[in-house]
Amino acid sequence: MLMEGPRNIEQIKTSLNVTAKAMMPQIKILKKQELILQKGDVYELSEIGKLVVGNMLPLLNTLEVIEENKEYWASRDTSVIPMDMFMRLGELGECMVIEPDLNHLFDLPREFTENLARSRCILSSLSYYHPLYPSLYSKLAKSEAEVELVLTDSVFERLKNDSPEELNSLLNSENTVVGVCAEGLNIPTIAVTDRFMYLCLFDRQGKYDHRKVMSFDESALHWGRELFAHYMKSFREVKDF
Repeated sequence: MLMEGPRNIEQIKTSLNVTAKAMMPQIKILKKQELILQKGDVYELSEIGKLVVGNMLPLLNTLEVIEENKEYWASRDTSVIPMDMFMRLGELGECMVIEPDLNHLFDLPREFTENLARSRCILSSLSYYHPLYPSLYSKLAKSEAEVELVLTDSVFERLKNDSPEELNSLLNSENTVVGVCAEGLNIPTIAVTDRFMYLCLFDRQGKYDHRKVMSFDESALHWGRELFAHYMKSFREVKDF
């Protein structure tokens, strides 16, 4: 809390929902360790305190991400995430794992489609074909949203054969860039917008199990854009078919 700025004892009590009697022994320990300074009734982090807490926060954030969905992360093939980015998994913040029930197993998650429709800037990569993708993204192409859509060769071919009208709408949109990735994508879906980050990973056996991760934190959006950029280094833009 003190990373956000100095606080007096009343503010500390209110924020942490504790009594002064419970708090004062802890404050005494922090002062003795020279992690916090006292000026009157106001407490603030010392320079050493800022250093310690600044290095503590990434670990705490990472533990929070993992603890909330431990089974999910333990069962994912995370080797497809660059190691430097995997070490910053805590940047996903308050992320949720979307797991559809059996009656909606093959539907696109409502959390994804509704927020995608409200987004104005969209980066998305697709390495598998979903029957709802053509209409969803062609509708976005006709809106004012700026869309960058990167596909695998197989998904592009499927669009050409099964949804030529929707693909044509995408290619003719002034606000849409369509690319085909020269290399295979090992991540089923990455989507990053000005509103959310959405990620689908295979499990450790290389299987797709319909579970996705979604976060609305600003740090997650930045992390997602970086992951998208990592995988989109070698795509070629497609103008027609």
